[in-house]
Amino acid sequence: MITGENVKRKINNLLSNISRFNGLLLPAAVALAWEIMSRQGAGYAYAFIPLSQIASSFLELLESGELLINLSATLQTTVTGLVIGSIAGLLVGGLMAVSPTANKLIGPLYHTIRQVPLLGLIPLIALWFGNGLFSKVLIVSLAAFYPLVLNTFEGMQGVEKKYIEVASVLRFNRYQLLSRVLLPAAMPSILTGMMHALAFAWISTVGTELLFSTGPGLGGLMQIAQEASRMDIVIIAVASIGLTGLFMNIGLSYISQHLLRWRSVR
Repeated sequence: MITGENVKRKINNLLSNISRFNGLLLPAAVALAWEIMSRQGAGYAYAFIPLSQIASSFLELLESGELLINLSATLQTTVTGLVIGSIAGLLVGGLMAVSPTANKLIGPLYHTIRQVPLLGLIPLIALWFGNGLFSKVLIVSLAAFYPLVLNTFEGMQGVEKKYIEVASVLRFNRYQLLSRVLLPAAMPSILTGMMHALAFAWISTVGTELLFSTGPGLGGLMQIAQEASRMDIVIIAVASIGLTGLFMNIGLSYISQHLLRWRSVR
């Protein structure tokens, strides 16, 4: 028997299913507009490569393995720099938070250096270390280092005094205070810093590959394709950069939600 309640439930389910695809509406509209522009003449077809040609080039890059080789090289540089920069950022930020002496010694230098854009450091790094993999990893590490130091420091400094007072009553030593009070309380801020560090590391990796064109990588693939007037490959590289960054961000977001799941049951 069909009742008003059943109809209402079915309509709600239908709307819920439709809402899941709302995020695809804008990309679909952009793809449609892109295809229309590509059919407006030869001049437009150069700037707006037909989607069929992009798909064909994508399959070609997959079959040759060129796309996967360059993508894996970019990911390797990003992950290496992110791990190094994150660990260093956690250590330095934590040290500055628990030690006023360290904060006075390191703080001014850190806040001075982080005002210099990474692009401004590239000529100096290239002069000292060349334009190889080490220079790329160093720049990516710095990109991840800055936000981790700041968020770790601010997160630990923002811990409520009552928790520190309880730790003092329990006679926690400095290690116990750090591991049982400061780090857990600062975890939301640290994970926010990790989100920023991931984004900065990914962006700086592609940037260094464009500037240091040695070795494989999506940035180098884009540059070579641009010099060869292969706009289809440039678009594929740009799309690969964007989608990979999106998936990494989603993955880290899920990890953050899992680590902070205790906040939902407070």
